[in-house]
Amino acid sequence: MRYLILTIVFSLFSIIAKADKNNFFIEAKNLFENEKYEESKFLFQRNIVYNPKDASSYLYLAKIFKIEDDRRQEEKNINTTLLLDPKNEEALFLLIDMELERSNFSKADELSKDFKKICVKMCEKITSIESRLKDFERKDAS
Repeated sequence: MRYLILTIVFSLFSIIAKADKNNFFIEAKNLFENEKYEESKFLFQRNIVYNPKDASSYLYLAKIFKIEDDRRQEEKNINTTLLLDPKNEEALFLLIDMELERSNFSKADELSKDFKKICVKMCEKITSIESRLKDFERKDAS
């Protein structure tokens, strides 16, 4: 009987702890949406401690670092997102955008081909990418 009670108590603590871990992401996302980037960054990082394979937290960190103009950390978090979730359209689009800003058009073109293969929700972004690549080709030809 005592063993059963201990098992139930342990199970309840585990459920509560897991719920708290999930709340880090939800709370961090709410803070991000309210433009409270420092607080949200802290909670996304905390969520990663408990859920190291949570690609969404890395994606949001990349967005925060983009806002903060920290390209090194932005790229690191985009790459981690894509490592954990290779079909993450938003992360791939952010990486393409980063390569276009760097004028690395061959890499951006290569990534855009991958983007076309996986896009489901963000397919309208293909036009924007292709337009920017064509602008580069026109400038390069002149």
